[in-house]
Amino acid sequence: MPQTRNSGILLLHSRLLQVGMGASISEPDHTLANLEPSQKTHRVIHDIATRQPLLDDPNISKDGTFNPFGSFPFTGSLRPKYPLGPKRIVPEHIDRPDYAKDVSGTPFSERSEAGKPVRILSEVEQEKMRTVCRLAREVLDIAASHIKPGVTTDEIDEIVHNETIKRNAYPSTLNYRTFPKSVCTSVNEVICHGIPDQRRLQEGDIVNIDVTLYYDKFHGDLNETYPVGRVDDDSKKLMRAARESLDQAIKLCKPGALFRDLGKTIEPVARAAGCSVVRDYCGHGIHELFHSSPNVPHYANNRAVGTMKPGMCFTIEPMLNFGTKFDLMHWPDDWTAATSNGKRSAQFEETLLITETGVEVLTAGKRRTDLYDD
Repeated sequence: MPQTRNSGILLLHSRLLQVGMGASISEPDHTLANLEPSQKTHRVIHDIATRQPLLDDPNISKDGTFNPFGSFPFTGSLRPKYPLGPKRIVPEHIDRPDYAKDVSGTPFSERSEAGKPVRILSEVEQEKMRTVCRLAREVLDIAASHIKPGVTTDEIDEIVHNETIKRNAYPSTLNYRTFPKSVCTSVNEVICHGIPDQRRLQEGDIVNIDVTLYYDKFHGDLNETYPVGRVDDDSKKLMRAARESLDQAIKLCKPGALFRDLGKTIEPVARAAGCSVVRDYCGHGIHELFHSSPNVPHYANNRAVGTMKPGMCFTIEPMLNFGTKFDLMHWPDDWTAATSNGKRSAQFEETLLITETGVEVLTAGKRRTDLYDD
């Protein structure tokens, strides 16, 4: 999929912005040559997820799982474990965003709003954001409580999915530009957009769980990185730096603050911890649209435009890589972004609302002692 590094709508999913921009095809020709780009990607993911590997395939495991990208030059030790589980079902009574119903997963509403000024939410809309963000926090905390060695990321996806529909909400990632799962799970060197699969979490891993819910026409988005059992000191340092960089950025948020200034606070925190800040993905506006303006970069000397005003709602979600390399590479699934040097990455995200006097963290959770206290 083509990479769009300077889009104002969606640097969070920058590699996928230019995918699926054509009209939906009601009766598609299923030959790859006649499919739109996003439909090709959907077919590729589907074929990978459902194919049966040859018995003599060196990438097949004794338990029947397999690595579908065996010849790919992975940068770290992590490998995908397929087949993926089937697409999870959302009951018909649950309201869903436009892309959930489209074969290409195209968020047409986002495309129609591209280039428009940042939305100022009414009091009624702000209250809806508070509600969906509270629900999203509940789901993330429940999913996090199940993290332990031996649990698969697909099992975490099932938990997130079930807890989401229990709240009569839709898991926003499901079918977003054909993403096949209800949550993103990013382990160790995976920066973001990891696809839940059959790999079991191991003692010493770190895992990011990125949850977004759609409820009453609005999206709420947050993520955190967690240790799996006991982790090494570098992983602790990385996670704490990622959390601190977000906390320091939030302190700047108030009416009149410039979006471009957030990176000036985030990057020094990262460097002091021996980390670098990912530049390919950024925070974003959020409300009735999953992703919209403003664009919120996390690195210093960026060119983001815009001033914070009461009623604006957006995410800040710095991704920190251990070491000096901020660049990345993508796995052949066209979603999973991993560090170029194979070292670990950590991320934290909150959805924020600018108020008349400052900022409200709509997705705020309980203070984690592993991130703050010795």
